[in-house]
Amino acid sequence: MLKGVDTWKKETILKKEVARLSQLNDTEGTEDSSYQLLPRGPINGTNTPPMKSKGSILKNIRWKALGLLCSVWISILVLEIAKSHTTTCSVEYWVFNLLQIPVALGVTSFQAMLLYKGKRVIASKGDQQTHWRLHQLVLYCACGIVAGMVGGLLGLGGGFILGPLFLELGIPPQVSSATATFAMTFSASMSVVEYYLLNRFPIPYTLYFVAVSTVAALVGQYVVRKLISLLGRASIIIFILAGTVFVSAISLGSVGIARMVEMIAKHEYMGFENLCAYQS
Repeated sequence: MLKGVDTWKKETILKKEVARLSQLNDTEGTEDSSYQLLPRGPINGTNTPPMKSKGSILKNIRWKALGLLCSVWISILVLEIAKSHTTTCSVEYWVFNLLQIPVALGVTSFQAMLLYKGKRVIASKGDQQTHWRLHQLVLYCACGIVAGMVGGLLGLGGGFILGPLFLELGIPPQVSSATATFAMTFSASMSVVEYYLLNRFPIPYTLYFVAVSTVAALVGQYVVRKLISLLGRASIIIFILAGTVFVSAISLGSVGIARMVEMIAKHEYMGFENLCAYQS
């Protein structure tokens, strides 16, 4: 929320500056409008480079990075499927479980090293170079781990943690929202495929929620885009994210407290179950 307020203030200052410059340009144009530079004409004897036109979606995809993500996705999915065909707490069970750590840790360390050496930059910041420090990379990797754990334990999307994290990195709200959603796609799709292969996938139930969520996503994206275009403030996304996190926290807390009170009243066991006694 504080990040949204700060962004709102900066947008207000920027809008005032743009309005002031627009008034100055209008005044100069009325005084002398005999000559105007062409957008791509010569300036001081040199030619300005042509403006880059927007390319197609396929041209904007970073295929190497996407291929790396898909490789990690497939590797962990194969290990999860193999684990599901073993006996719980057997040697094979723990081997397939622990093999996921070097896969994820290796790719994360590789990307962190590229950022640390300056060979990889945040594309949404343009030409701005960021000097990453070791403790920053460790902190951001830890936040990613926490996001995955929260998503797995509570069923929440990791975007509730990744969204604010991206905003803290200085990434624009639009890019932050899209990136967090894209990251959630991999974990969610992995769960979908795994549960489908384990015959625990209710097709009618899933199709209903897919239809509802798709329509809601399209409507929400259209409304937010119109609001940003009308008000000229991308900080609206930050306020929406903060509000969603707040409502989710209140809802989860309320349901959890109600469930805990009910279990206490019935004298039910509230501890952890034996992992090795669970049969998949």
